[in-house]
Amino acid sequence: MNYTYILECADGSLYTGWTNDLDKRLKAHNEGTASKCTRAKRPVRLVYYEEFETKSEAMKREAAIKKLSRIQKLRLISGDNA
Repeated sequence: MNYTYILECADGSLYTGWTNDLDKRLKAHNEGTASKCTRAKRPVRLVYYEEFETKSEAMKREAAIKKLSRIQKLRLISGDNA
């Protein structure tokens, strides 16, 4: 399984990524070894994810989410599709 995910960082910022092992990736983010972007913003908390069959689908969804505004991402996280 492949995942697109959103993390909330300690400073309140949102980080979007993809992985094929969500637990391992979250642990790596919190250890500071997954991303330069989240290394200085620990701890991070998983606030949203979607599952995909292929890496390609997960990467396409990651790119689409990264284009959203912060408000749109917060709506996605809260389940508000209006």
